[in-house]
Amino acid sequence: MRLQKYLAHAGIASRRKAEDFIAAGHVRVNGKVVRELGSLVEEGDRVELAGKRVTLPIDHRYLVLHKPAKVMTVASLVPREGGRVVPVGRLDYDTAGVLLLTNDGDLAHLLTHPRYGVEKTYRAVVQGRLQGDDVKRFLAGIRLDDGKSGAAKVRVVRASSASSELDVTIHEGRNRQVRRMFDAADHPVLSLVRLRFGPIALGDLRVGRWREATEKELADLRALQRAAERDGGEESGE
Repeated sequence: MRLQKYLAHAGIASRRKAEDFIAAGHVRVNGKVVRELGSLVEEGDRVELAGKRVTLPIDHRYLVLHKPAKVMTVASLVPREGGRVVPVGRLDYDTAGVLLLTNDGDLAHLLTHPRYGVEKTYRAVVQGRLQGDDVKRFLAGIRLDDGKSGAAKVRVVRASSASSELDVTIHEGRNRQVRRMFDAADHPVLSLVRLRFGPIALGDLRVGRWREATEKELADLRALQRAAERDGGEESGE
């Protein structure tokens, strides 16, 4: 197994982040620093990250959390029993909503990699009344400082002269993307909650609470993985 895949399987980080750890010289295999991406790990090898032993989990865990706003570190909100899990992707400090945590590195890679375009739906309350022309701008893509956004679907839930409540669905994962899109459209976000991440829905999960992913959700996640493999699998070198 390639070293970055081993680290991802161990639930340490996504493959891309694991590659950063390797390139920075933070990873040792059998006592030797390994910086070469794609290095192989054999059964019985000792892998260490920053001096700590890294082992593959026996079972994968999939936890669904309703992240509160004004919280960045979510580790204390989920149980430690059963092994370490890490968030798949991110929600910024001011954003609440559904967050998946797992030790399944392959799944985390698929759900966060832009190649696979996993959809995310947010409930946004924004300043002012959103007009038809604004909705068309979102559908066409909005120009941001890091390039034009992909097409976004917008559904108006309610609107007044003071504010609008909307559901917006995107398939990218740029930093603070939804907020920046509405800023560019002159409708600053007042509050933002992620309702859905791929097949994982927030539903009636209370703020700060967590649950195990359902069998239906896990089946849908596995279907996403199979579809990605049929469409060309993973990039070379990973």
